[in-house]
Amino acid sequence: MGARRLGAPGPLDCGGAILLSLLREAMVVKAASVHHPYADLIGLELGESDDGRSRCFLSVAERHLNPHGVVHGAVLYALADTGMGAALYPSLSPGQICATIEIKMNYYRPVSSGDIQCHTEVVYRGRRVANMESSIYADDRLVAKANGSYSIFKLPDTPSEDG
Repeated sequence: MGARRLGAPGPLDCGGAILLSLLREAMVVKAASVHHPYADLIGLELGESDDGRSRCFLSVAERHLNPHGVVHGAVLYALADTGMGAALYPSLSPGQICATIEIKMNYYRPVSSGDIQCHTEVVYRGRRVANMESSIYADDRLVAKANGSYSIFKLPDTPSEDG
């Protein structure tokens, strides 16, 4: 079976919105159930993740601060990177994965405490490349924005242990 455009009719279409709704719910569960050790390490929580959007959250703790007492830029970058992957992940076909090509960050304000939220949305989704934008807020104030490109690909088949 050849590649098909996202949203184009496919073999599971039965003319009903119920099936589409069930598939979207399954994709949300799929994205939320992915084990993410790095997110666990820094205390990043994934909120909603569906239909080309995601939200991530983090409560600032001392471990997130740099020597100047503000949240390290890498923490905000991790929110954007994780949010972008989470927004793209539900659109991937079985066997596909995505990887960051590049992310451009703009930091506007320092953050020293409170809760941080990252809102991400897919701007463009092609067959092999996607582009996302993230807006990062600390206590409802915009503190950073990010734009990232991701590669979409299938992993080569892994040989079995017995050859």
